[in-house]
Amino acid sequence: MTAGNARILLGAHGEDIACGHLERAGYTLIERNSRCGRAGEIDIVARDGRCLVFCEVKTRVTGGSAGPDGPLDAIGPVKRKRIRKLAAEWLRTRPRLSPAPAWIRFDAVGIVVDRQGRLLSLDHVEDAF
Repeated sequence: MTAGNARILLGAHGEDIACGHLERAGYTLIERNSRCGRAGEIDIVARDGRCLVFCEVKTRVTGGSAGPDGPLDAIGPVKRKRIRKLAAEWLRTRPRLSPAPAWIRFDAVGIVVDRQGRLLSLDHVEDAF
C-alpha cells in the first residue's frame, strides 16, 4: 500500500469514527465528503438542532511522525479560511434545507488511533472557528 492510500484510509476511518460520535450525540448527518468544485471537500455536514454544522475531521496515529503533534493543530488559519469558502459554496449549490437552519457553525473533531486503528482519543470542539 502506498503512503497516499494509507493516508486516505486513515482519514476515512477517522471520519467513520467521527460520524458515529456525532450521531450518538444527536446530530443528523446530511452529507459526507462533499465535493465543492475544485476547491476541495467538506468532511461532514450535519445538523445539530437548528444549527447547520460543517465539521472538519483530523486523524492521527499515535507515535506517527507526519504532521503537527495533535490532530486539531493541523487546522490552521489557511485551512479554516478554505473550509469557510467551501461551506459558502456548499450553501450556494444545495437546495434549501427544511426547516431552515437558524445558525451555521464550524466544528472540528480530532481523533487519535493506535497502529491497529483502535480509538485512543476523540476531541470534538463545537464552534471551533
